[in-house]
Amino acid sequence: MAHPPSRYLAEGPRVGIRPFTLEDGPEFTARARESKDLHRPWLFPPDTDEAYADYAGRLIDDPARAGFLVCERDGGDIAGFININNIVRGGFQCGALGYGAFAHAAGRGLMREGLELVIGYAFGPLGLHRLEINVQPGNAASIALARGAGFRLEGFSPAMIHVDGAWRDHERWALTAEMRG
Repeated sequence: MAHPPSRYLAEGPRVGIRPFTLEDGPEFTARARESKDLHRPWLFPPDTDEAYADYAGRLIDDPARAGFLVCERDGGDIAGFININNIVRGGFQCGALGYGAFAHAAGRGLMREGLELVIGYAFGPLGLHRLEINVQPGNAASIALARGAGFRLEGFSPAMIHVDGAWRDHERWALTAEMRG
């Protein structure tokens, strides 16, 4: 599915990041349905038109959120998504990252490149100082992505976030602008 690259907020060698749009629903939901085996039990992205419209609408309209699609520069296909949730301004200047790769892009380093672009955008144009990632301890791929991007493990919180019908333990990872050099 071809997409115009002019919508990218930042670009790397293989991917660009751009905001969610409501028009991305058909591709996003198809990718989410194709990726259920990869995502479960950690992640439940919207896989219907109605769920996507609600999800993307919140990312588009809520100033405490910023959603980014990671798109392959060669063709524009959506490889995954990275959202900054719970953005707090004032003295904190912090947001919490959530992300997921789609199955066709998993293991190719595209999300690593996309995460670098989102971090640069967060610490640059968005003016944030700190990013946090909360990860279930068994989610090795998500932990590897956080660690590879320079996030440090700051702690462990039992029963922290409600996921898939239960309160799940999470590791807390963080990165500050100063840590990026």
